[in-house]
Amino acid sequence: MMAHLLRLLILCLMLPGLAPVAALAQQSDAPAVLVADRVWLEGQSRVIAEGAVEVMQGDVRLRAARVSYDRDSERLLIDGPIILTRGENEVIVADAAELDRDLRNGLIRSARMVINQQLQLAAARLDRVDGRYAQLTRATVSSCQVCGTRPPLWQIKARRVIHDREEMQLYFDDARMEVLGVPIFWTPRLRLPDPNQTRATGFLIPSIKRNSQLLTGVKVPYFIKMGDHRDLTLTPYLSSETTTLEWRYRQAFANGRITFEGAVSEDTLYNKGRAYVQGYGQFDLPRDFDLSFTIEAVTDDAYLTDYGYSDADLLESNVTISRVRSDEYIEARLGHYFTLRPGESNSEIPSIVGNVLYEKRLFPRLGGELRFKAEEHSHLRYSTTPGLGRDVVRLNAEALWFNTWTLPLGLRAEGLVGVHADGFITRQDALPANQSGVSPTAALTLRWPWVRNQANGVSEVIEPVMMAAWTGGSGLAVANDESTRVEFDEGNLLSLSRFPAPDRREHGLRGALGLNWTRIDPQGWDARLTFGTVYKADVDGNFSPSSGLRNSVSDLLIAGQFRNQAGLSLTARGLFNHDFNINKAEARAGWSSDRYALSASYVWLSADATENRPSNVSEWLFSSDFDLGRHLRGSLEGRYDIAADEPVSAGMGLLYANECVEVELSVSRRFASSTIVTPATDFSLTIGLRGFSAASASGRGVAKSCR
Repeated sequence: MMAHLLRLLILCLMLPGLAPVAALAQQSDAPAVLVADRVWLEGQSRVIAEGAVEVMQGDVRLRAARVSYDRDSERLLIDGPIILTRGENEVIVADAAELDRDLRNGLIRSARMVINQQLQLAAARLDRVDGRYAQLTRATVSSCQVCGTRPPLWQIKARRVIHDREEMQLYFDDARMEVLGVPIFWTPRLRLPDPNQTRATGFLIPSIKRNSQLLTGVKVPYFIKMGDHRDLTLTPYLSSETTTLEWRYRQAFANGRITFEGAVSEDTLYNKGRAYVQGYGQFDLPRDFDLSFTIEAVTDDAYLTDYGYSDADLLESNVTISRVRSDEYIEARLGHYFTLRPGESNSEIPSIVGNVLYEKRLFPRLGGELRFKAEEHSHLRYSTTPGLGRDVVRLNAEALWFNTWTLPLGLRAEGLVGVHADGFITRQDALPANQSGVSPTAALTLRWPWVRNQANGVSEVIEPVMMAAWTGGSGLAVANDESTRVEFDEGNLLSLSRFPAPDRREHGLRGALGLNWTRIDPQGWDARLTFGTVYKADVDGNFSPSSGLRNSVSDLLIAGQFRNQAGLSLTARGLFNHDFNINKAEARAGWSSDRYALSASYVWLSADATENRPSNVSEWLFSSDFDLGRHLRGSLEGRYDIAADEPVSAGMGLLYANECVEVELSVSRRFASSTIVTPATDFSLTIGLRGFSAASASGRGVAKSCR
């Protein structure tokens, strides 16, 4: 046996036809290795290898029962069964083959090709041309598992199929699409990407969409590859009520990327053309700066909701330059806002907003940390009417010193002293044109953590907390344009000011008391519970009644979180007044696993005219995603207005996916109505054939089992 192998290896190196078997991968210069049970010379020009013949070079491997090489004709005759593989992405199985010495040209009989372990191409004859093209005659193409003599779920039969390895494309002549053996579609020419393709110009998966306003239509996206770093997708959307062209443009740069998308429509709902555009981008700039931008624009208030593009009621366009370092933060931002809300006028809201922020941290030798902050903010309204067209420029600066100490009995103390300086310029309003003030401040926070560690690894911490703070000066006579919504929660219980922006500050003497309980179990469940309240020497009328902070003694804050190893998580927070009535409350729950994902939330907000909320808000919403079988997954979602006792929206979806097809069905209903939005029902159906892109190889599909 060793003599046969040695003789065959010598012949492999001598014969120019057998050594370059890796001409299937011409770039490889690795030596070819040929193994067989028997090898002999027949005459002066024929070499025959027989019995478990195997030829290997690089990632190419050829297995056959018999291989003969004729030096005069430079032809290889290969008897099967034949298995020819190239890496993991291409396998050819055949009965017999006749190829040239480089295996680049010739024919293979009764061949079956598998590309990227997804797509099967079976043909009576396969012709190789220049090592690049594979021409299959009387071919059948499918990515479905074939069970016995039963037809697959889908298949494409064609008189001829050409596979271009370099372009990663499949070209069909006289193609017929069959579903369960029943012909449903024929075309003289068809081009599809092969499973190795990641980006190629061509049609994407179409979808059928029905809207109660726009009726039934079809979307047919067309992807245009514009080089390796940019592309354009055009999606015509046609129905009896609308003619729409959706589009998306993407481009990647060496230092960033941009994406723009939008749509243009002519429909029966509006007497003029309609359109929207949305874009965003990010770029890395020199010296660690970052540039980002967002663009949002629409022709009319109802367009986004009519077509289901977005539920946004306030559009924001902005450009931001920022830099983040461990001891420094710089940001310059310019934004534009456009409201779609009924009853709001774009001339009366702050439409143009500019902001420049600088923060610096220093660590002096005396200990602690110094923080400096300077900010310029301005907002402009288009209206020139006094009051309604108020324009404001705000300048703020602050210097704060922090330090922490560990006291006896494990008590932790944090001290703060500093000063705030504020200046305001107001135009087109009855308020004073110029206001300024300086506010010194000091605060002391005490924490006393009690820790218990158990033998099973569970740790519990009970931590009483207390804060005493004082801020001098008094409030300025300036408009409240930024701090209109104040959220009191466990995150700002011990904050120096609970207003979201420095156009308002808390002044005078105040304090806070709280209690935290935390449980940590690496193998079980974790939980955290917080109680807190705020005390003030003076009532602050800048807080809204529902904020829980307006009185000298705030509402009681109760907040909690829970999480376990089974995927269940709960979060809740509430503000309870002195009669233990709820001013604000919210709760969220989630439960996730490999087979399902469930989430629900509830919110309660009491009526508050200062927050533009004339009546109570009480709503819950839920969403779910769950397996209904090996191939079927469902989803449900809904939103209900408890205060109005009516649904807001509802939806459901089904997704069927196996190794060769993906079908997605969704139905949704919007019940809400306003002066610009009417109730509507949306239906969408998308059917995609798997196996014609590299992305489908990593999808959810699980192969069907044969029974």
